Amino acid sequence: MAFKVTVDLVMLTIRNAALSALLIRRAIPPFEGEHALPGGFVLDHEDLPDAAARELAEETGVTAAGHLEQLGTYGSPARDPRGRVVTIAYLALLPDAPLPRAGSDAATAEWLPVADAPPLAFDHATILADGVERARSKLEYSPLATAFCPPEFTIADLRQVYEAVWSAPLDPRNFHRKVTSTPGFVTPTGRSTAGDRGRPAQLFTRGPATLLYPPMLRALPQDIA
Repeated sequence: MAFKVTVDLVMLTIRNAALSALLIRRAIPPFEGEHALPGGFVLDHEDLPDAAARELAEETGVTAAGHLEQLGTYGSPARDPRGRVVTIAYLALLPDAPLPRAGSDAATAEWLPVADAPPLAFDHATILADGVERARSKLEYSPLATAFCPPEFTIADLRQVYEAVWSAPLDPRNFHRKVTSTPGFVTPTGRSTAGDRGRPAQLFTRGPATLLYPPMLRALPQDIA
């Protein structure tokens, strides 16, 4: 049986201290008027990442500048009422997400908190949940959290990323100790913030590590402030 291929994108950022996803409202059938992940059909001449970048730009005006990885393949026979459609999903993490601009097949495009996500078309709720869980788990054993941060950041900035993605408050002192004692996680810049309130905070950049050892395990009850 012939089938078509689409790409869908789980775009995550942190807005107003909440983990947020980029969602569109579909302007065409099927599921017209319903929320969905940005994405669409792969053209005959396109490689998959190129198709993902094109659909993202056409539907939302957002460029995927940040961490991007393939999330998974979804091919349930009943996932798309138009016929046999297999989708390749990508996960992207943006540190300073721009405001989206709807276009192409999208009537609206907006960042919405993951915790308040509306029902989604197709199997996009499953894909979004998989993307969020991938991000949450990778924060444990990789420096992926720094992909949500600007090039230079404080330990408090990094802690806010973990708290938003894991949906749990963390003890500031314990977190600072764990981060700064994990080899290669962060590198001090030798500079500090110049805030109007409180003491200046030391600035860091992402370190050379690709894996964290020991890992930054998710918050246990005794770790929650």
